[in-house]
Amino acid sequence: MAKKKFVVASFDDEANLFPAVEKTRKAGYKIHDVYTPFPMHGLDHVMGLRETSLHTAGFIYGILGTCTALGCMSWIFVSDWPQIYDGKPHFALPAFIPITFELTVLFAAVGMVYTFCWLCQLAPFVKKHIFHPRQTDDIFVMAVECTAQTDVAELERFFDDKGTVSVEIQEAEAGWWWGRFDKEQQIINENAVEVL
Repeated sequence: MAKKKFVVASFDDEANLFPAVEKTRKAGYKIHDVYTPFPMHGLDHVMGLRETSLHTAGFIYGILGTCTALGCMSWIFVSDWPQIYDGKPHFALPAFIPITFELTVLFAAVGMVYTFCWLCQLAPFVKKHIFHPRQTDDIFVMAVECTAQTDVAELERFFDDKGTVSVEIQEAEAGWWWGRFDKEQQIINENAVEVL
């Protein structure tokens, strides 16, 4: 995967982060991501992110579970192995409801977990670049991706009066990869921790 250049701004207070994110977005810069030590209500709206479609995926998985349950039980009791129990019809829908409900919930829950992990790129052995060693500890970090039109020096000056603790330029892979961090990344992180 090709490496990209990022300007990484660190903040020590959320009161400085919100206006900086809003001004950065209005200035037309491409915000790669914002890392915070705790969930911040309203940050997704300030970043201009669209609402998640996870609830739609959950509905689709639930319908798939319902269809699977009704389809399997109908095929088993009507076509494959029809038996009459005390005059009960082959397609006894009221008797199918508990299993249908359970499979609906199972498909929706498991499907939403896998979809969430896929969308957030979470899995064992999946690695992403760490822009700051304290980015989820006590520092708020905003990574801005530098495009071909981005003037890096101007972007650094842009962050100077936004309440930043530090502004630095990093080259990193924008996506995720399988495996371990390479030795160069481990050395960078260890040196950064020693400095702090």
